[in-house]
Amino acid sequence: MCQVFISADPALYTCRARSVRLHGVATSIRLENLFWQVLEEIAARDSMSVPQLCARLHDELQAERGSVDNFASFLRVCCGRYLALQPSGGIPQDRSIPIRSLNAGRVLATEHHPKPRAAAHRRAA
Repeated sequence: MCQVFISADPALYTCRARSVRLHGVATSIRLENLFWQVLEEIAARDSMSVPQLCARLHDELQAERGSVDNFASFLRVCCGRYLALQPSGGIPQDRSIPIRSLNAGRVLATEHHPKPRAAAHRRAA
């Protein structure tokens, strides 16, 4: 099992910091190269740069939630959801189709939510 994961190119999990401007303030975001690659793909679909995408996600998250906690983790989750929504059909794999052109409700309807697991072993009290 582990060979599937440990055979990954080490360059994919090497961290790299990039500078982005959020509300006029330069800040540094540190992510693994794999996530930067996925953000590049997402940004390119809508003719944006990665800093522009990050600023837009930050602004929309702040407008929706009122605050932005752990933005780097949020970006990792965005990448994971983007990748997971492609095989489910929510996001077309055709990279020429902009994300902004998709109906968010339809995309989210294809999202698979993991079912909570019951405790495998319960001890009698």
